[in-house]
Amino acid sequence: MATNTWEYGWQWRAACRGEDSGLFFPPSEVEPKEERMARERKAKAICSSCPVRIECLEYAVRIREPHGIWGGLNEMERRVLVSRREGRTLRSIG
Repeated sequence: MATNTWEYGWQWRAACRGEDSGLFFPPSEVEPKEERMARERKAKAICSSCPVRIECLEYAVRIREPHGIWGGLNEMERRVLVSRREGRTLRSIG
């Protein structure tokens, strides 16, 4: 049961709990850029006051979540974050 894995996890304290998940994930049909940007702004506003924003973002980065707003970042922003982190790691090794 999914709730058992969350029982004491950060997800229970997330500001997005109870919000419309459609704010955080794109629709299945094509979304005009202006609508996407407005949707993402609303989702990110919720994330900005979330007490578990960092945990959420780290989770999405760790599992390479390909969709939606997690921890206040969209898919492309998370890819850039991962790319920068990996670049720093490679430079420190070399």
